[in-house]
Amino acid sequence: MKLYDGGKVPNARRVRVFLAEKGISIPIIPVDLGKNEHKSTAFTGINPLQRVPALVFDDGSVLTESIAICRYFEETQPEPPLFGVGARGKAEVEMWQRQLELNLLQPIAHVFRHLHPAMATYEVPQVAEWGEANRGHASRYMTLLNAHLKDRPFVMGETFTVADITGLVALDFTRPARMTIPDGLPHLSDWYARLSARPSAKA
Repeated sequence: MKLYDGGKVPNARRVRVFLAEKGISIPIIPVDLGKNEHKSTAFTGINPLQRVPALVFDDGSVLTESIAICRYFEETQPEPPLFGVGARGKAEVEMWQRQLELNLLQPIAHVFRHLHPAMATYEVPQVAEWGEANRGHASRYMTLLNAHLKDRPFVMGETFTVADITGLVALDFTRPARMTIPDGLPHLSDWYARLSARPSAKA
């Protein structure tokens, strides 16, 4: 199998960080988004949505969507468990992963896509009002997350999970989105520093 990867974009990084936490190594095929390689005929044949990442199996079948790819590797190599343990644990990780994806990662991505000048030819039309609205949405969720992280090293408490990976790539993406963590959120800042210090964060 091989993984088609898009470099620094959050969803591609999410899979790489997950694989690093698992200690899994597979061949990676870079897809240069700056050169529109994701829109090439060859890659469109792999994923008609023209999005990375894409996991191609030896039989030619393809798995797309970053969390789906992570789930595949969770099943093939359960240790360490990054999607929770037991019915309740797995449900809680799913809940937090979705919250972080929908309320943090996605809004930050909208800020980048709708306000960054470099995205003008990719996000057509760019809607500045939508970008600004999402800036506020992300900041409000950061405040809620800061309160949740009080006395917790990770989103789930003592256990690092895929929810933390989503949070890491989301906050890393604030830089290209020209955002910052608001002042007065020490628990969120400490959590981000903790995640950034993990070896997998360099993946």
